Amino acid sequence: MMVGLGAKKVGQIASFGGKGAGQVLAAAAVALLIRLFSGPGPALPPEHDEPGRSDGDGGGDGDGGGDGDGGGEAPAAGGVRPVTIRWRSITCSVSDKSSKSVRFLLNNLSGEAKPGRLLAIMGPSGSGKTTLLNVLAGQLVASPRLHLSGLLEFNGQPRANKPYKFAYIRQDDLFFSQLTVRETLSLAAELQLSEDYSVDEREKYVNNLLFKLGLVSCAETRVGDAKVRGISGGEKKRLSLACELIASPSVIFADEPTTGLDAFQAEKVMETLRQLAEDGHTVICSIHQPRGSVYYKFDDILLLAEGALVYSGPAREEPLAYFSKFGYSCPDHVNPAEFLADLISIDYSSAESVYSSHKRIDGLVESFSQQSSEILYATPLTRREISRNGKKLDKRAAVRSKGGWWRQFWLLLKRAWLQASRDGPTNKVRVNMSIASAIIFGSVFWRMGRSQTSIQDRMGLLQVTAINTAMAALTKTVGVFPKERTIVDRERAKGSYALGPYLLSKLLAEIPIGAAFPLMFGALLYPMARLHPNLCRFGKFCGVVTVESFAASAMGLTVGAMVPTTEAAMALGPSLMTVFIVFGGYYVNADNTPIIFRWIPRFSLIRWAFQGLCINEFSGLKFDHEHSFDIQTGEQALERLSFGGSRIRDTVIAQSRILLFWYYTTYVLLKKNKPRYQQLEYQPLHQSSPQLEDFGLENTKENLQQEPSLSDEVELNQQFESPAVDQIRPFILEGAN
Repeated sequence: MMVGLGAKKVGQIASFGGKGAGQVLAAAAVALLIRLFSGPGPALPPEHDEPGRSDGDGGGDGDGGGDGDGGGEAPAAGGVRPVTIRWRSITCSVSDKSSKSVRFLLNNLSGEAKPGRLLAIMGPSGSGKTTLLNVLAGQLVASPRLHLSGLLEFNGQPRANKPYKFAYIRQDDLFFSQLTVRETLSLAAELQLSEDYSVDEREKYVNNLLFKLGLVSCAETRVGDAKVRGISGGEKKRLSLACELIASPSVIFADEPTTGLDAFQAEKVMETLRQLAEDGHTVICSIHQPRGSVYYKFDDILLLAEGALVYSGPAREEPLAYFSKFGYSCPDHVNPAEFLADLISIDYSSAESVYSSHKRIDGLVESFSQQSSEILYATPLTRREISRNGKKLDKRAAVRSKGGWWRQFWLLLKRAWLQASRDGPTNKVRVNMSIASAIIFGSVFWRMGRSQTSIQDRMGLLQVTAINTAMAALTKTVGVFPKERTIVDRERAKGSYALGPYLLSKLLAEIPIGAAFPLMFGALLYPMARLHPNLCRFGKFCGVVTVESFAASAMGLTVGAMVPTTEAAMALGPSLMTVFIVFGGYYVNADNTPIIFRWIPRFSLIRWAFQGLCINEFSGLKFDHEHSFDIQTGEQALERLSFGGSRIRDTVIAQSRILLFWYYTTYVLLKKNKPRYQQLEYQPLHQSSPQLEDFGLENTKENLQQEPSLSDEVELNQQFESPAVDQIRPFILEGAN
């Protein structure tokens, strides 16, 4: 019944647009509205889902491979499920079609990361640090030229079968710049935490995170961006951590968290990661060249050189002792991290130095492949404390949003309004441009009369008004939306919200701000140019340019969703608008448009705005004339433009259809262009994949895979003994050279 009713309504509304392209636009617009309001909300996990299991795509839009993989239940702060990650024979290669060559980014890498320990991936630039981190996190962007193979296990289970919650801290910290630190964290908590939390509990949760991450002093400061000064780089990095910790992830990945920070801020960030590791998280970070005090915060390190494994094991003094056996001793009073970086880097100062560097690194890679059994994490495992005073699994916390469609909409509407209304620098520029444009155009077309020459002047003024309004709205949107889309993609990947509430909230939040600038422009230009002196006509003039501004902004959203960067959007947007300007009704008459291009004017928001402004201005207008062939009335002028018989209402409806069409296209593009990540191919190996027994940790296998239980009393700091080093069976990297 509902399906039939919906189809009938679509047909009725489509009939307003006439035939052909008008029906297509109307149908697409109605389909968007039906999809937005009747689409399902985020999928909710079962109440008694298996602990640690994922609840699906959450939010209906998440790709499942982003930051939000995790169970349907999340432990409260301090109750982190232990997760051990092991990988074997990870190989990543990229092919070059032109030269038909293959370059290895990662070459047979193996290792492990344990809960309660901070693992640092170190190496020179181009060694594969970020690539390995992305592979472990499942965040390696897919490409047909890439080939990724190997084994990756979480607590002995493939990631696809036993996913756990994890956080990924990227190098670029992107936020909504006009929100304060507290508002950013509070909205993230509202979107990710279950509705079972009361307002006071959410506020307490946020305050605890602010205190834990050292953000109390800047809690009421706006995040800021390049235009507005805000918090420091180190505070942004810690804010990124805080937003990710809302879901209590078991594993934390950080891609070069100290990049761009001074020494003090870098140490503060690493100290935060160290504390998170001590709380029971498995923390893995890539880092280029840390200072000495930062180096000694690492529990384990993994050294890479040109995609090959040079060392993997305990950090601090162990790697120095290991390399000293080969005659490479760290001098006194030298940062060990600098010594290790120099040891595994290529010296390109001369041909001889390049050769000797390659020879040294090849030898170290070969040596580690043969002697890895002597240093592979031969340290005792510690079963982390499960506190009896409230640090328990809290079934109310959720990785996926439990909120309904409308709750997400109101939260996103609040955020979009704060961002739009507080963006002072952008709004000031738009105000100045609107006033300046109105003054310039009004001065050029000052107080037009009713002569025959004024007809051309009026048409020219109305055309540049339509162009100026559209270009101003378009350039503003394409300059901002690509960056915002990156934030939205990350949040959707975590299942924070669905796409429908986001787009609708963005549209509604920008209506008051977006309408102010066309109204300001029209209020100045209309009396200066002495257009049709009628208050009703003035209102229609402002209405037409306002709807056109919204349609141009919607087009900007589509352009921003089509291309990956702001620069590409700034190049594509004006180019498309130029085509619409050519077919805008002033330069090429609709009756003279070639048949193959006659569909373009139907999609041209410039054409419909120009047509509406002309009908509003010329209808009922009388002109001075001396000859019989002169244009005597405004209706005759409209006939010259092929606008005769049209109404302003038709042009506004057409612009509204175009607006909804661009929004629908944006919805489809954002839905389709979700980040795609390279899948790990589990190819059969000559040897069976290493189990915990291969590492000599038979007595800990069951304990690592066992989920924390509230009924089990665990003695504090219980130690599980590791076997003697000589009892560990050899761990040999296959294919290492």
